[in-house]
Amino acid sequence: MTAARSRRNSADVEAMRERAPTGMRTEIIHGALLMAPAPRASHQFAIGRLLAALDRALPLRRDGTGPSGWLFLLGPELHLGEGPDKLNPDIAGWRAERAPSLDDDPIEVVPDWLCEVLSPSTEVYDRATKLPLFAVYGARHAWLLDPDARTLEVFALHRHSFDRRSFLDGFVAV
Repeated sequence: MTAARSRRNSADVEAMRERAPTGMRTEIIHGALLMAPAPRASHQFAIGRLLAALDRALPLRRDGTGPSGWLFLLGPELHLGEGPDKLNPDIAGWRAERAPSLDDDPIEVVPDWLCEVLSPSTEVYDRATKLPLFAVYGARHAWLLDPDARTLEVFALHRHSFDRRSFLDGFVAV
């Protein structure tokens, strides 16, 4: 898989994305439109708890000494590559020194870290399509959180793919 393509997304695919039914999450990967239902309540709860914990542990600070910490965004619209691929990770994070402006819409900076919260309707897509694509674009770290199975998988970038570094089973924190 390559991160860059020579052609733009078709006007038809872009138009279909704009007309997607309310409540559907849409992404474009390699020129193809992908749609999934809005996250379930348990999925949203897990995302909210994780985002709050991350923000408490690694708050973004921009003071006279320069930026520090991390910027975390919930479901940001990312445009990456030539198409561009239009991705919406559940949570994305950037080190302060690489953080995009909060005015950037869409964001064209590859996140340093991302988390996808798995659900029965998105697990295969998140694992087999999105995770490898984020690795090709150079995201350094990724987590897969499964609130139903109560598992957390931690990945780190190695060359152009993610290696699983940890698997936590039965966690209670999120």
